[in-house]
Amino acid sequence: MVGLATPSLPAPPRGSPPLGSRLWLYTNFDCNLTCDYCCASSSPRAPARRLALDVVRRACEEFAGLGGRETLLTGGEPFLAPDLPAMTAAAGRWTPVTILTNAMVFRRGSRRRALDALERDRVTLQVSLDSGTPELHDRHRGAGSFARARAGIELARTLGFRVRVAATIDTADAAEEATLHAQLDADGIPPADRLVRPMARTGSADHGVDLTVDDLWPEPTLAADGAWWHPVGVSEPTMQVAATPLPIVTVLAVIRATLTDPTRDRTSALQAFRCT
Repeated sequence: MVGLATPSLPAPPRGSPPLGSRLWLYTNFDCNLTCDYCCASSSPRAPARRLALDVVRRACEEFAGLGGRETLLTGGEPFLAPDLPAMTAAAGRWTPVTILTNAMVFRRGSRRRALDALERDRVTLQVSLDSGTPELHDRHRGAGSFARARAGIELARTLGFRVRVAATIDTADAAEEATLHAQLDADGIPPADRLVRPMARTGSADHGVDLTVDDLWPEPTLAADGAWWHPVGVSEPTMQVAATPLPIVTVLAVIRATLTDPTRDRTSALQAFRCT
């Protein structure tokens, strides 16, 4: 009896991580800001939906056993999660870690202690900064947030962290990109540590790039209440791939089955949406 050939996975878009090499963890969904385009619909009023530390430890161990190479912690604002240092240590035991943050809440108190506890040689901080001047950044994120984010970047770099800067810039504000790069040049942030991405129409955003599982390269994402195709789609029910975050091997199997499903239209190449 001749067995059926296993369909091959489509090739990842240029510059995208191979499936299974990168894992996203939503540590929590509450945030000190209410950004008008937040893909996670986070805010101070959002349910925290905190990822349990035990789940993080088990996920990171399994991910390492499957050959994973990079772990990213996001939210919400991860520094609002009390277990962030322990989560970061659990992930950093196996892979380099990137924490996505607005850099506004860790200047003092317990969150400053959490920042100080992180290993500089294993942890990169990626800070959201949408422009080189306050007007655009504060329009999306709230008055005064630009200055506080800049102060957080300066503090983190002073403490010895590698800091990447990520900007979300709508096509209508494309001219702001040059101003942002000029400011980052002056700050000494190298081009390799900068990311400018478009707005995605997910979560709180009412316009932007439309993304679905049929056209988006997956980056497996775990949260307290399930697993998702990509971190940008964590508010979209159609992008949820599992009702529980573990085991990761099941999450990856569902994603692979979706990618190779012969009933889906794969005539167009999958696109990347970079969050880092």
